[in-house]
Amino acid sequence: MTARRTPSRTAPSRSRSRKTRKPRPVDPSNGRCRIVLTGGPGGGKTTAADLFRREIGDRVVIVPEAATMLFGGGFPRCSDDPLALRASQKAIYHVQRNLEDVQSARYPDRILLCDRGTVDGAIYWPTEKGEDFFGALGTTLEEELARYDAVIFFESAALGDLSIEDGNPVRTEDNKTAVALDRALLEIWSQHPHFVLVPHNASFFKKITFGLATLESIVGQHTARQVANGRGARRTASRR
Repeated sequence: MTARRTPSRTAPSRSRSRKTRKPRPVDPSNGRCRIVLTGGPGGGKTTAADLFRREIGDRVVIVPEAATMLFGGGFPRCSDDPLALRASQKAIYHVQRNLEDVQSARYPDRILLCDRGTVDGAIYWPTEKGEDFFGALGTTLEEELARYDAVIFFESAALGDLSIEDGNPVRTEDNKTAVALDRALLEIWSQHPHFVLVPHNASFFKKITFGLATLESIVGQHTARQVANGRGARRTASRR
């Protein structure tokens, strides 16, 4: 997400330690795996997704960030008008959701790496009328979190007072805003049962290495489970 404004808090929160955790086993019921990469601006998630795609090739497919696609393509931006903000976040939500579904349908055997997810829009939602993001979209935080099998959160480099400028014309946040967005996103996404934090590190190489290792672990778990399930299905069929 790239609108520049003070993040709002529209979802129930739960305090969570910032201590990094090893990824828990992922067991998607539909045989697929959907991993969301999120975090504050300048966290390195897009870089990590691209590097991982290059590393393991056609085992994964990237779901691009809906907000960047929309705003980069000329979708009007407004940070002052609540009605315009609501309309923008509704558009981003539906595009993000449908992008995921399109990629899932096109590549049913691949793991989806989602550059942000449908939950991110909650921190940009204006709350002047008391209407929450999820209620306005006819969903709940729990339903949206359940869309994803794992969440990898890349903390913004702004937490270390490092520059987050990367030449992306869609990005407008300064460091102060990036930190506020990062904390608000962490508060919501950390409620996912398979949440892994990739903390800020002064060494971008070390941070990305940790993030890629986390991704590899989750993908490895999923692949092993698919193989095991396939063997079990073949054994069951042979007994008939």
